[in-house]
Amino acid sequence: MLPMKTLIQKKSSSEPVNILLVGNNPIEMGPVLEKLRQVRNRKIITETAFDIQSIVERLVKFHPNFILIDDNIGRDELLQTVNKLSSTRKTKNVPITVLKNSNYKEALASTSIHDYLLKQNLSADTLYSTIKNTLRFRRTQRLLSQAFKNRKGMLMKLLDRKVLNLIG
Repeated sequence: MLPMKTLIQKKSSSEPVNILLVGNNPIEMGPVLEKLRQVRNRKIITETAFDIQSIVERLVKFHPNFILIDDNIGRDELLQTVNKLSSTRKTKNVPITVLKNSNYKEALASTSIHDYLLKQNLSADTLYSTIKNTLRFRRTQRLLSQAFKNRKGMLMKLLDRKVLNLIG
């Protein structure tokens, strides 16, 4: 049985990455944890959940900044989990990556899923690259959204002046 909380500590100059692993089979989540242990130069803290109820229990004290979901939980359960995580206050801004068994199954169409990884090609490097790139993308998205909100008023004032100059 997998431990519910795993601390994988490496030499790190940056903040730890809190990863929530969601799957229905502890045996299949073991290799993912092993790959996370092989990631160099990064402190990684994981929590494992196996259903919606255990996700809610983990989120009481754990604040993930990255979520990995195994597609073996089933299409309906996957959709329900993604919808729940993307609507929960604590996790709505947390990037979600789905671990897929095969490219032959259709991908779940959801704007809340940021990336897909094939389990058969999973390595510490690909996992770390996905985590790093997805977190960077999400941070950039938040910064652009904030900049847009801040500049929206300035743009409206500029447009109002241009319209007044054209009229007057």
